[in-house]
Amino acid sequence: MPNVPAMLFMLASAGVILALGVMHLWFTFHGNKLTPRDAALQARMREISPVLTRQTTMWKAWVGFNASHSMGAILFGLIYGYLVLMQPEMLFQSAFLLALGFVMLAGYVVVGKCYWFSIPFKGICLSSAFYLAAVVMSRIQV
Repeated sequence: MPNVPAMLFMLASAGVILALGVMHLWFTFHGNKLTPRDAALQARMREISPVLTRQTTMWKAWVGFNASHSMGAILFGLIYGYLVLMQPEMLFQSAFLLALGFVMLAGYVVVGKCYWFSIPFKGICLSSAFYLAAVVMSRIQV
């Protein structure tokens, strides 16, 4: 069984991502946190279709992208949280799962640096630091 510090760091990493995803999903469908400050812009987004298709509007695409982004973060948090609690040996012995988690978090860090504001970016950096600490600690015999 992997050591307890490794498991706690992985659980913290998964928990941060899960919390960010849940908050983002909540903000997507409740309140005005993810709406434009300019009401006219939101009205135009409800009218205009992307070049790709006329079957949706920019507003529907915006809401859909935010919702699916949230669901991806929630899925990551739930899967890695489950694995560390129920199957820690499998998680920490799987180069594939550890690499997949790292690549996913690294991708979030890059996207966060380029496109997000400071709070979610700091959250994803914290989750990534916990994740890396978990992997390092899992390699140390306690």
